[in-house]
Amino acid sequence: MSLSNSIFSSDSVWTGMVPVEDTALATTDTRGPGCPVVYLNGSYADQSHWRRVIGELGSDWRHITYDERARGGSKRSADYSFEACVRDVDAVLEARSVDRPILVGWSYGAALAVHWANRNPGRVLGVVLVDGAMPYDWIDDAARERIRTLFRRLRWMFPIARRLGLAARFSAEQHAEINIEINEGLGALGPVLDGLACPGRWVIASGGNLGGGAEEMERARASLAPALARNSNLEVSAKVASNHSKILRKDFRAVADAVREIASTHEAPCSREVT
Repeated sequence: MSLSNSIFSSDSVWTGMVPVEDTALATTDTRGPGCPVVYLNGSYADQSHWRRVIGELGSDWRHITYDERARGGSKRSADYSFEACVRDVDAVLEARSVDRPILVGWSYGAALAVHWANRNPGRVLGVVLVDGAMPYDWIDDAARERIRTLFRRLRWMFPIARRLGLAARFSAEQHAEINIEINEGLGALGPVLDGLACPGRWVIASGGNLGGGAEEMERARASLAPALARNSNLEVSAKVASNHSKILRKDFRAVADAVREIASTHEAPCSREVT
């Protein structure tokens, strides 16, 4: 994993492994003076994808990134479930002595952000949700088989995708089951969004992506409307031109603006002593 950014060349930056259960997570903490921002990756992605957002926000913030189990520089595990990933958020926050961060999640990471925030009211300033955490109920047996078939066909690409921070160090079958699990969970996301007591801001992409055509992706994004109507804490900050896969590369400024928007409603940084 490489965060090729001058912010990460400072002597104050901490990099190391955070132990949790049977694994350890490769973690980076800039230990900046401002509000802590914790970045939650896409399903198979590593922390390098956040470098443009971090560069746009700059060194006045405290940026904390980490790789999920068997992604990037993190160790393998016997448990790659969504619930394990929720526990990993707790482990990183505790290890780095972080209180009331802003959580920024892309895709899978957006679902992690809203679940963690819903379960921990008062412990988070807000969540920025990058083309994810949309309560679209679409998964059925045919869709499950379509996902499994897609990952079987793509298995030859995994060694290349790993080098790009876009695949994990586990099998095609495990990649597929993680994808199925998160899509099953999206259909039940409505009550989680209804219960969010902190500000939530979406940055929504346009168009389709691998595994989801443009029309299907637009239906998923439209599923947000009832949640926005029910919970006044939730808003769409921006809808941008790039698609799901390219949003952090093409529209990082919109993501950074959403972080600033949430931070502007609070008066001071909120972390314990950094070690």
